[in-house]
Amino acid sequence: MNDTRVLPARLHGHKPTGGAVEILIERLLPDGTAKAQLRASKTPRPGTKIHLKNQTTVRILSRTAEMAHLQADRPWPQIMQEIGHTPLPPYIDRPDDQADRHRYQTVYANTPGAVAAPTAGLHFDRPLLTQLKKRQIQQAHLTLHTAAGTFQPVRTEKIHDHPMHSEWLQIAEPLAAKFNATRAAGGRIVAVGTTSVRALETAYDPATQTLQPYRGDTAIFLYPGHRFQAVDALITNFHLPESTLLMLVAAFAGHQRIMATYAEAIQQNYRFFSYGDAMLLHHNPAAPQDIPA
Repeated sequence: MNDTRVLPARLHGHKPTGGAVEILIERLLPDGTAKAQLRASKTPRPGTKIHLKNQTTVRILSRTAEMAHLQADRPWPQIMQEIGHTPLPPYIDRPDDQADRHRYQTVYANTPGAVAAPTAGLHFDRPLLTQLKKRQIQQAHLTLHTAAGTFQPVRTEKIHDHPMHSEWLQIAEPLAAKFNATRAAGGRIVAVGTTSVRALETAYDPATQTLQPYRGDTAIFLYPGHRFQAVDALITNFHLPESTLLMLVAAFAGHQRIMATYAEAIQQNYRFFSYGDAMLLHHNPAAPQDIPA
């Protein structure tokens, strides 16, 4: 399970000219600055100061087409806790409220840093986790801070040309040891959510056939043709069309099986996306050969 915790990472401010600016914090950096996405009618240039509530000022240090490097006059965690908004997914068409700070989290969320919840985990409450323990199903946590890029559709004609977003993850030594012991004993590894799959596939060493401790970024792109080695089963929500997440589940369980599953879900009026229905997928080893033309 991914124990990342969603930050109140959406901030609203204005330029000195009065123009509105929306800031979505993507990552807090060790030096106290932040990487963020900016939304404004006219893109502010480096050096521009953005004024937030509580007399907080943010300065743009630099920017690329996708991301800005920001410095604030107060610590970012303090700013977000005071005036930040929960970054609800774009398909939730309503303003966030205070309750979202708690509802848009898994019950085991523990490590702040995400801008999107690992939504497969929203299906687990504490009574269910207790039942799993009673059935002697072990539980373990990793951390992958879900980034806003998870919502970006694939717009390129060829999959290989899609610029995959990067996310920070950590797999600690105790999790790696538990994983390897489970595999050695003939047990199965069930990932809760695509973020857990990304983390485990990143840290798995094919040479030794073991999971290794890992701390750092991953930009792994899992689509039909990838040979999964770290995960035996996956619990995941029904995902957006044209998304990298839909490609991941097609690679994991087989393209034809996933298309049939989604057709059934549509026919039966299943709920999709963050607060939608979930499915349990078993890894199909034949999936790498099951690639659509």
